[in-house]
Amino acid sequence: MIRAATPQDAPAIAAIWNAVIALPHITFTTDTKSDADVAALIHARDGAFWVATADDTVAGFATFGSFRAGPGYRHTAEHSVMLGPQARGRGLGRALMGAVQSGATARDIHLLVAGISGANPDAVAFHQRLGFTQSGTIPQAGRKNDRWHDLILMHKVLIPS
Repeated sequence: MIRAATPQDAPAIAAIWNAVIALPHITFTTDTKSDADVAALIHARDGAFWVATADDTVAGFATFGSFRAGPGYRHTAEHSVMLGPQARGRGLGRALMGAVQSGATARDIHLLVAGISGANPDAVAFHQRLGFTQSGTIPQAGRKNDRWHDLILMHKVLIPS
């Protein structure tokens, strides 16, 4: 089931997010998320944050927010989607992305952007299956665990011009 995230989901979301942060190649950050950080982000995103539940347990989440500052980018958003290991391969990521795309379209988002670690080919393939196109690669854009990582940018037009 996909539903809007609430502040009560913050501990489960933080646990999933921090598990991904602990991996050496999925995200470039090493800054973990506290329950309060996640609750504040849910509040700040004001309806642009969803969870996938399985057996009444939060199994994954997705959200979107500003791509870059400034009014010229107000119709472009960047998203995040993360699943716990037990949730992968069950269609929950696809369902979460459906919520993201519907929510973004309702907010007049024309273009959705994904920033993906070059060391995460599964995420690239996932986005390709959803109709995203690779826009480019920024070599050595991130550094984690004393290693440089490329950033792959992908995009999908939600509202044709």
